[in-house]
Amino acid sequence: MNLPYFIAKRISKAENRSFSATINKIAIASIALGLGLMIIAFLILSGFRKEVKDKIYTFSGHIQVTKYTLNNSMQEEPISLNNPLYQNPEQYDYIDHVQVYSHKAGILKSDTEWYGVFMKGVSPNFDSVRFKRNLEKGEFIQFDTDSTQANTYSTDILISRKIANILEVDTGDDVRMYFVDPPTPRQRKLTVKGIYYTGLEEFDNQVIIGDIGLIQRLNNWPDTLVGGFEVYLTDTDDLAEAETMLQNDLDYSLFVEKISDKYVQMFEWLELINNNVIIFLVLILFVACFNIVSILLILIMERTQMIGLLKAIGAKNRQIRRIFTYNGMRLIMRGMVLGNVIGIGFGVLQYYFKIVPLDPENYYMEFVPIQWDFVAILFVNALTFGVIGLVLSIPTAVILRIQPIRAIRFD
Repeated sequence: MNLPYFIAKRISKAENRSFSATINKIAIASIALGLGLMIIAFLILSGFRKEVKDKIYTFSGHIQVTKYTLNNSMQEEPISLNNPLYQNPEQYDYIDHVQVYSHKAGILKSDTEWYGVFMKGVSPNFDSVRFKRNLEKGEFIQFDTDSTQANTYSTDILISRKIANILEVDTGDDVRMYFVDPPTPRQRKLTVKGIYYTGLEEFDNQVIIGDIGLIQRLNNWPDTLVGGFEVYLTDTDDLAEAETMLQNDLDYSLFVEKISDKYVQMFEWLELINNNVIIFLVLILFVACFNIVSILLILIMERTQMIGLLKAIGAKNRQIRRIFTYNGMRLIMRGMVLGNVIGIGFGVLQYYFKIVPLDPENYYMEFVPIQWDFVAILFVNALTFGVIGLVLSIPTAVILRIQPIRAIRFD
């Protein structure tokens, strides 16, 4: 029979009718609230990072391959499609998809306004399924794939919600784009096919999406030349390794760049948020540990006579400490169960009902995102149980200093 556990159960029932019952509830509530907030923080952080990264990846891929160039002009150096990366991507087992793109600067004009933009030209092999999550209104570009004529292209474009508001246009409206192409700018009449929204200023403020055939025509390129390749990987955790392998496999004249390097400010900002959450976690754990130490000290003070009596009849310090350790563990477990209910419950409500909105101008999205990271949830639970469990030895050390004669007479 486990005597310390038996005594711990008996005194815990007695405590339900004593002053310490209120103290126990405070301890359980503090642990529950702290754990719940930590779970919520990790769910939101995971969701926020995934949401922002996915928005960047849908526009730029995981890795971009371009031509090495020393000039600073807006004109891209073309790459030939006769490249093993594009022709036979299946030979790279870490690559999921490869698509082409090209950029050209210009000024977009509606009936009322002018606005400077970059057109990103894409081809029919563009992964519109990934991009669909950003499409707010209208449809994706309809490419003229059935035409037998050379140098044909679609005049459909996608513009951001912000650009649409500035130009005061909607889907179905016609606009004119004047391309920066010295010595004489050239213009094309284009039709707004759809409106997208990412919340990322780098894209929403300046990028429209059109047919790469138009850019090839303006640059006097054949249809075998493009501005670059966007590479999607099967596993984004292998981003650095994939970059190194591509650099080794491709021609020396090609430049391979991770998107995390191209948009380094945004990725560093995400890492900074991650550091803030770690600080937040440490502070909450400190408060929870302080509370549980205080509660156990109160319980020990209330049971001083019982401790003296147990020592008088031969109980060892280790056995008596285990009694209060079991009581502390009981409080921790109750608090953790309630904390998981709070944290996961909030996650479910936010995930399905989007009850907490955000200002997209500041947070890149319209509601608090939730990403179910069960490994993080298990980690937070294990960390909470381990750290708070370790500090239980601090208050129980007081038992070593209690003398039976004085304890029995303690009042």
